This record gives sequence, structure tokens and C-alpha cells, in this order.
Amino acid sequence: MKKNLGQIDLDTMEIQEGCVVWVPHRPKIKERFFMGFQDALIEIAKDPDITKESYRLLIFLFGHLDYENFIHITQKEIAKDLEMQPSHVSRAMSLLCKKYIVELAPGTGRTKCYRLNPHFGWKGKVTNLNEARKNQMKLIQGGLAKSEEEWASARMRESRQDGGDSSGTNDRPRDAA
Repeated sequence: MKKNLGQIDLDTMEIQEGCVVWVPHRPKIKERFFMGFQDALIEIAKDPDITKESYRLLIFLFGHLDYENFIHITQKEIAKDLEMQPSHVSRAMSLLCKKYIVELAPGTGRTKCYRLNPHFGWKGKVTNLNEARKNQMKLIQGGLAKSEEEWASARMRESRQDGGDSSGTNDRPRDAA
């Protein structure tokens, strides 16, 4: 049995389709947060090439995510805050870039800007996440992964097959097709 809901305007006695729904106030979260995607994080944990320094750096970068996954902090600042050698920060960042966890993004001036791959986590509107993932899929070498859920796993496997070289070279195409 199909129900037809409506309401009546008491001034005009006109029947209006649909009904008003009361939505209770949702409490606001005061701390900064982002969405982390569990399957991708498990893939990171399983990867034997990821070093302790890379884990530390990744967690630190999670804490510095800006909207749309941009990360605006210099490697010098990271080294100071984490009390790491700048060369160790550079090596760890190169590894995260090689694994497609973090990518180099357009920056301003000489400062490098990074961006967290949207398959690993997201800070921003969910509708923008879907668009960012579509754009990311266009950048994959050799075509699309079987599904978006398999994206991170495919990237990690490809990186392992390349021998786990952490030179930081990132030879995937930069233009979206």
C-alpha cells in the first residue's frame, strides 16, 4: 500500500505535498579531524618497505592536512618538529611519494606543497572526495584499477614489484586524460 503524505496550510486550507521534517541539532566536533580509509591503512601497515621514519612522517602529515588534502609545511619544519635529520625526512617523503600515498602538488614559489592521496584519507566535503578520486584514477599509469577500492592495493603492489626503490622518482603522467 502506497502512502501519500502531505500537510495542510491552515490559512488557505491548501493541501501541500510532502511534509516538514524536524532534524535535531547535531553537535559540532571541536577538534580537527579527517577521514581515514581502513583498507588503505591496512595496506600501508602490511608494506615491508615502509620504514619507521615514514610512519612517523605520515602520522605527522595526517595532523597537518588542510582541506582537499593539501599539506602546507616545509621539510625543514617537519625535521625540526619531529627532531629528525632533514635527509631522513626527505628520504621518508620520497618513499611516501613513490608509494603514491602522498603526491607533490602545485605550490607557491620555491615551497613544495604536498597532497595526501584521496584513497588513503580525506579532509573536506564527501562530494569533493568522489571528484578527487575520479581525477586521481585518471593519473594511474597503464589504465584504471579494477575498482576504486582496489586502487591503494594495486599501487602498493606495483611499488613492491619495482623493487621498493625509495629514490622518489614519480614517473606517472601529471596530466589528467
